[in-house]
Amino acid sequence: NRAKIDFSQTLQSLNQKLNDCTDSGVITSLIRQEINDLLNPKILHIFLYDSHTDCFIPARESGKALTTELIFPTDNPLVTLLENRGRRSLYLRDGENIPDRLEGEKDRINLLGARLFIPMVQNANLAGWLALGERRLGEPYSSADIYFLEALVEELAISLGRSRVIRDLEQRIEEMDVLAGIAQGVNFSLDFEDILQLVYLQTLLLIPADFLAILLRDQTRAASYYAYFSQSGKREAGKENRPLADNYGLDQVVLKTGVPFLTRDYQLACQEEHLRPTIDGVYAWIGVPLKSGTETIGVLSLAASSPDFRFGDDHLRQLRAIADLTAGAIIKISLLEESEQRARQMATLNEVARELGSTLDIKLLLNRVLQSAVQILHCEAGTLFLVDRETGELTFTVTVGPVAKDLVGKRLPAGTGLVGKAIQTQAPVVANDVLRHTGWFAVPDAQTGFQTRSLLVFPMIVKNVVVGVVEVINKRNGLPFNRADQELLQAFAAQAAVAYENARLYTLTDQALAERVEELSVMQRIDRELNASLEIHRAMRITLEWAMRRSGAEAGLIAAIDPSVGPTIMASQGYADDLERLDGKLPELIPAVRQALLSGTLQENTDLGENQDARLLPQAISQLVVPIRRDTGVIGIVLLESSTSTLGGEEFQQFIARLCDHAAIAIANARLYEQVQQANQAKSEFVSMVSHELKNPMTAIRGYTDLMLVGAAGAISEAQGKFLHTIKANVERMQVLVSDLTDIARIEAGRMRLEYRSESIREIVRDVTSSLRAQIEQKQQHLEIEIDEGLPAVWGDRHRLIQILANLVGNAHKYSPEGTQILIRAMQSANDPRMVQISVQDSGFGITLEDQQKIFQKFFRAEDHEVRNVQGTGLGLNITRHLVEIQGGKIWFDSVYRQGTTFYFTIPIGPTN
Repeated sequence: NRAKIDFSQTLQSLNQKLNDCTDSGVITSLIRQEINDLLNPKILHIFLYDSHTDCFIPARESGKALTTELIFPTDNPLVTLLENRGRRSLYLRDGENIPDRLEGEKDRINLLGARLFIPMVQNANLAGWLALGERRLGEPYSSADIYFLEALVEELAISLGRSRVIRDLEQRIEEMDVLAGIAQGVNFSLDFEDILQLVYLQTLLLIPADFLAILLRDQTRAASYYAYFSQSGKREAGKENRPLADNYGLDQVVLKTGVPFLTRDYQLACQEEHLRPTIDGVYAWIGVPLKSGTETIGVLSLAASSPDFRFGDDHLRQLRAIADLTAGAIIKISLLEESEQRARQMATLNEVARELGSTLDIKLLLNRVLQSAVQILHCEAGTLFLVDRETGELTFTVTVGPVAKDLVGKRLPAGTGLVGKAIQTQAPVVANDVLRHTGWFAVPDAQTGFQTRSLLVFPMIVKNVVVGVVEVINKRNGLPFNRADQELLQAFAAQAAVAYENARLYTLTDQALAERVEELSVMQRIDRELNASLEIHRAMRITLEWAMRRSGAEAGLIAAIDPSVGPTIMASQGYADDLERLDGKLPELIPAVRQALLSGTLQENTDLGENQDARLLPQAISQLVVPIRRDTGVIGIVLLESSTSTLGGEEFQQFIARLCDHAAIAIANARLYEQVQQANQAKSEFVSMVSHELKNPMTAIRGYTDLMLVGAAGAISEAQGKFLHTIKANVERMQVLVSDLTDIARIEAGRMRLEYRSESIREIVRDVTSSLRAQIEQKQQHLEIEIDEGLPAVWGDRHRLIQILANLVGNAHKYSPEGTQILIRAMQSANDPRMVQISVQDSGFGITLEDQQKIFQKFFRAEDHEVRNVQGTGLGLNITRHLVEIQGGKIWFDSVYRQGTTFYFTIPIGPTN
């Protein structure tokens, strides 16, 4: 009795402490402390029912480790036994009185180390129990001890019940917060991915799980796929947006039945349902349907990897509430995306239609059609084939995708693969798993390395004839092609057919005009080519080449007519050795040639018979002879021969007649040019001869003038001295003019001879400046020289290099005022490292823009009065330019009027030993 009084006081004191507690961990810690203080058991476990796992698990106390890892499902024999005992304790003394029904649990009980079990009952249901081991002093538990423990358990049950009510209320608040968060996110976000991520995060805040998946099904696609798949906190994008077979995963059960599904053993449940597991290493699984009205559009599922975890009714209720919000969000976003996609599709189709009306570029339009189809249908690749009307072969005309460039222009035999099937049936072909189709043609994939999984093919039909095929490959989201995709591709195929037909009709109706335009273009090109050169042989060759090109003749020639020697062959094609016996002469005995010369008209012979003398090509059976007329005479003959019966027909004969008219002008111009060239040659030779003849008398005049000036013939008066100086100055001018004329004559006659050596630019500059320095200083001009160190030697004629530089420096001196600066600079060319660049810069009168165009012309003198006041021949720069170019360089200048001029020229670097 005394013990009961002590226990009663302890219970009363404990009751006051428990009334102030709402945390289950603190409550169980107080209970544990009282039991340890009063009864001192070796082992004390407190098991409580967990609705989430539907198991009895060790109580979790704040800051302490679990006393055991063992848990007991509700169907465990120990749990069943304690449920049947109500509030009556179970005392297993020394392990001898273990009931038969617990024989299978003997090892777990021994592992637990407990001998006394005190059931805890709430609302007639087992809510948990106390499991005590033997007392440390070895004394058995008395009836008073057990009474105390039973009373203590009742207090524990009341306190935990009160704590559970508070915890459930907090959980409901947390649940409402999670649902409110999802609802708010759904209302404010229209991004599908954002919604899925929000559902994932909020769901795992509320329900502990290692796996979450959102499966969706589109009835039009007749396939299900994971829109979201996360395992162990990591999203696995590789499993998303790929079609799933109907026997894959427990999600299919929920999808078909429209009711939730819970299991404690996922792998076993899949086996029982004859399904393949979606995931490995999980046990507990729960899935709830995503509903749109009465239709199930998908499944939201969770799984746990712990074999002892269970999903309970609370989890089911919470997950269904989340699923309702998720389904509403998916429907809203799907409708919005569908309307936006439809609007984009219609806008693209309208844009393509407008382009069809604005251009007839078939390649551009077909490329636009295919790219739009691939983009709108979200595909990886696509091809537009055109059908060869003669062979039926399929040509890769336009391609889009990673291996597109490897396929353009390749051909497939008629009837090949699923594309050939679409042509034969004039109907679309859908292959959402090409490997299952017997007609699948895998050669392009094998050649390019691209992997085709699904295919949608639509024929391009014009007036019941298939002219091509539009094909799109592999939706990027991995889903199969559906009826909506077929309808859209049909619209693009129709657009492609319209574009192709319009271009074909345009080509047919415009062909005649195009041919006429082409002929005019050809004649313009011929005129340009004929007029590009004034060489008679070139004009003859061009005329023959175009005649051969347009006629299709196997052989032909063109001959010039000289009355004194007869027709002379100027160019020929296709005769091989057949003309060697003619010695360059065209036989006038050929009937058609003789008649053309006599009549001056085109002669055609389509029946040469057996007479070999009537032809030059042994196998020729047709012949065309066209005279080239100028004024009233024939200046040339075009002869064409072929082994076929005709040579181009009437249109070609008209063309060849016009060609010969144009050629006649070019040939006449070439002959006139030759005559002018001959006259120029004679002029140059005359100037050269006259210049040479003038040198001797001028040398004598200057010599005697110098002698008289120094008094060799006696004293002279001041007036006589002035006259002699005038004579000397004019003789020097004449010597310069004669020298320049001699150089011009040599250049024009091609007789300028140069002696090339490696020369130092530094020495060339020194020689020039030393000869001109006195004149420069007399005009008080300042001469500067800048020559790069290590400048390589140049390859040229020393005398001519001095002449070039002296002319440029002399001009800078003459055409610059007193007191100005002249700069000579030499460096390796920045634009061409094979050249040395020399420049002469002055601060002189400059050159007007108008005069800059003529500065290198012979005898040109500017109208500027400053220039006119300086004596000159107008030949120096022309000669300088020729001398620079002959030695492999080029010359140019920059000038600003009244500010100065800089002349540049380059000379090649000499060879290195």
